[in-house]
Amino acid sequence: MIDTLQYITQGNSTQDHLENVHKACIQGIKWVQLRIKNTDDTKVLKTAIKARAITNEYGVKLIINDHYKIAKEVQADGVHLGKTDACPLLTREYLGDSFIIGGTANTLEDCRILLDKKVDYIGLGPYQFTKTKKNLSPVLGVIGYRNLLKELNTKTPIIAIGGIAIHDVPPILKTGIYGIAVCGVITSNMSSIKEFQDIIKTIHLPE
Repeated sequence: MIDTLQYITQGNSTQDHLENVHKACIQGIKWVQLRIKNTDDTKVLKTAIKARAITNEYGVKLIINDHYKIAKEVQADGVHLGKTDACPLLTREYLGDSFIIGGTANTLEDCRILLDKKVDYIGLGPYQFTKTKKNLSPVLGVIGYRNLLKELNTKTPIIAIGGIAIHDVPPILKTGIYGIAVCGVITSNMSSIKEFQDIIKTIHLPE
C-alpha cells in the first residue's frame, strides 16, 4: 500500500534527520523517506539502521532515498530512486518483490519509462519552486499534473512533490493525483502532519 502522505526528511546532520524521523512518527506520519545527501555510505547506513528502529517502533514505513543496497541491509520497506540513480529493473532484481520501489519523474517521458520498468509509485514534480532540491526541473503546477495524468491514464500511484503547502493540497488532489510528498513544511512544523492528513481524508479523489 502506497501512503497518500509521505514525509521526506531534512536536516543539517544525520542526527537532525533522526530527530525529525522520530518527531514525525510521534505526530502520526505513516511513511518516511530518509533522504540524506552529500554523506558517505557508512554514515547513511548507520543512520538508516537507527531510522529503521524508530519507524519499527511506531509501525511506520521507511523508504531509503537512492541507496537500494542499504535499504535491503536495514530491511527498510523500500527505496526511492532519483533520475540518475540505479535502474528500477536492476534494483528489483536485487531487492526482490517484497520491497517498494519508487522513482522520480518530471515529464511524460520520465513517467512512461518508470511505468515500463514497473515501479510501484512515481514521485512527480516539482509542483512549484522549492529550495530543497538543486538543479530543479521545470515546475508543473496544477495544470501540468492534470495534463500528465490524462496522458498517462495509469493506476500506478502518482505522488506530487515540490514546495507543497497545506493550502495547495485540495487543488492538487482534485487533478486525480494519488497523494503528496512533503519535506520543508513538515520539517518546520511537525503538527502540520495532522492537518495534511485531515485535508487528504476529506477530499474525494476522482475515479
